[in-house]
Amino acid sequence: MLAAPSRPYTVLLAEDDLGDALLVEEAFQVRGFGQQVHTVGDGVEAMEYLRDPARRKPDLIILDLNMPRMDGRETLAAIKSDPELRAIPVVVLTTSEAPDDVSAAYGLHANAYVSKPQEFDDFENAVHAIDDFFLELVRLARR
Repeated sequence: MLAAPSRPYTVLLAEDDLGDALLVEEAFQVRGFGQQVHTVGDGVEAMEYLRDPARRKPDLIILDLNMPRMDGRETLAAIKSDPELRAIPVVVLTTSEAPDDVSAAYGLHANAYVSKPQEFDDFENAVHAIDDFFLELVRLARR
């Protein structure tokens, strides 16, 4: 079992589907580590949040690919091209399992790619995998 970070870590969730956003938030709560999840509905809101000097940068970004106004691909490209944001780990959490989407996300420097499951238990396991991924990054950074 990975150790929890020394402080609650913050997650920016860019997800336009309210049901999926609630599932992610609930799965993090079930996990029991201290995460603070802030949800935005599209890439434009995500970039406004990330570029707001009054806000602390999140420790982790979870990004859906299919969103209105500014989709996840455009958002990921904007994040990874911004010197102040590019070091924030980004996990793509989306319904697409298309090889082109997976390779494009990694080509844009996503740190991980997770397909959205249909059942809550599977959804919870996917979020746990994201949580474990982040905690492993924290552990490696402490070395």
